[in-house]
Amino acid sequence: MPDLLWDDVRNFLDPDLMGALPDVSVAGTSVEDWQAVFDLVQSNGWAWEYSEGGVVGALPRAVEVLTRPADAETVALRVWPVPGVLAIFWPMVAEEIDFDVDLRELQGQEGVDVLCRFLTVVGRRLSKLVVMTASGDYGNPVLGFDPAADRVVLMADPQLIQLI
Repeated sequence: MPDLLWDDVRNFLDPDLMGALPDVSVAGTSVEDWQAVFDLVQSNGWAWEYSEGGVVGALPRAVEVLTRPADAETVALRVWPVPGVLAIFWPMVAEEIDFDVDLRELQGQEGVDVLCRFLTVVGRRLSKLVVMTASGDYGNPVLGFDPAADRVVLMADPQLIQLI
């Protein structure tokens, strides 16, 4: 049984309503949590690409990434948990793990299942809540991995998104 059904969450995965790249985050994190994400990416065999200022390179330790000067080039860790589905992690501060997913790649029940599996793997590794919000709407999570339930759950009414 899937965590969520397409018919129940289609509004939350609509790029026109949510923005093509909704925000996904994990609050209350540390350098160790970022390292756990880096290790997870590599241990799961997912395709990935690390870049600083657009220059692709080897994935350093999280402590190296997070202790760079404030004016350093932008860092991105692009991860493909399955072919054709991209998540982009933005390691800027230790206290929050931020990443984007492209809703255009997550349509239909198969897309919902891919998103749920990915959020679950990240949430279980960190033992933390992983929430998704509409692009730029950080205070209003719509769905996410709940470690107490050990699954992805709705955090808002999908019908209300039409009113935003």
